This record gives sequence, structure tokens and C-alpha cells, in this order.
Amino acid sequence: MNDPAKIVADPRGQPIGTVEIKKIGNSSGIILSKDVLARMNVSVGDVLYATLTPDGGFRLTPYDLDFEKAMEVARRGMKRYHNALAELAK
Repeated sequence: MNDPAKIVADPRGQPIGTVEIKKIGNSSGIILSKDVLARMNVSVGDVLYATLTPDGGFRLTPYDLDFEKAMEVARRGMKRYHNALAELAK
């Protein structure tokens, strides 16, 4: 049905494989090949975050985007208040 040869590369990224949706009990699950897991640098039991894309699709990533945004704010604060934080650490 989904022939990998017919996949057209998205301008934002290159397809690295296909996934299969299987029935697991009363739920559905996505089966990722070993190659896809290796390219994503994840393994069984890791958490993936699904985010919606502007074109109506979704993206799976091992990184929590909200956490990354919060860490960027924290890094800016630590840089700005470096001297005060150094004094508090004494």
C-alpha cells in the first residue's frame, strides 16, 4: 500500500523509512523499524513527543520542545545574572 519508492521527499526533511500501524489490544501502535530507531537515536521504552506541523502532519521527536524552550530561557537568565548567581553559590 505505502510503497517506499513512491515517497516524495519533504523540503523540510528527508524520509528515512516507513512505519506501520498495528492493533495492540484496544489501541493502535506504530511499529518503527530498527533502522528508524537507530537514526532517531532511540530504543524501546524511550518517550517520543508528537507535535503538529503547519501542513497538518505530525512530527515525532525524542526531544520535548517545551522543555527546550524553558531551558533556553533559563540559559539566558543564567548568563544575564551570572555574577549574582555566583555570589549566591558561595
